[in-house]
Amino acid sequence: MLYEHPSYRGFQYILGIGDYRDYQRWMGYSDSIGSCRMIPEHRGSYRIRVYERGNFGGQMMDFTDGCPNVYEQFRFNDIHSCNVQDGHWIFYEESNYGGRQYYLRPGEYRRYCDWGAMSPKIGSFRRVVDYIQSAGNESTLAMSINTQ
Repeated sequence: MLYEHPSYRGFQYILGIGDYRDYQRWMGYSDSIGSCRMIPEHRGSYRIRVYERGNFGGQMMDFTDGCPNVYEQFRFNDIHSCNVQDGHWIFYEESNYGGRQYYLRPGEYRRYCDWGAMSPKIGSFRRVVDYIQSAGNESTLAMSINTQ
């Protein structure tokens, strides 16, 4: 996981194993990286609970698999809070896994800013393991940064 700014802030980019010679190859908004972290491998179950309002209020839905279109499931595009009970997940600003990405590990997220978003708009989400498989790799995400 790459972050635009130090201390894991700013735009987030999840990259699979591969060569990224240009920041535009990973749809980056900037040519600099401020911080990075490994996403640990998870072999257990996956479960996330998403909420229509902050502090776990409003309509709630449980998921054990990804959701390519939040609007089709919820009839709205905003997720204001969530509880990641098992596994690691990626929220996307747009449907069908497009737009800005937000990495969520197990824990409570009472407001969308807790996962680094500037708005509650979430168009889709999926398990990190599904991201890895869609990238053609079933092992742990690995990143290498050349600082030269």
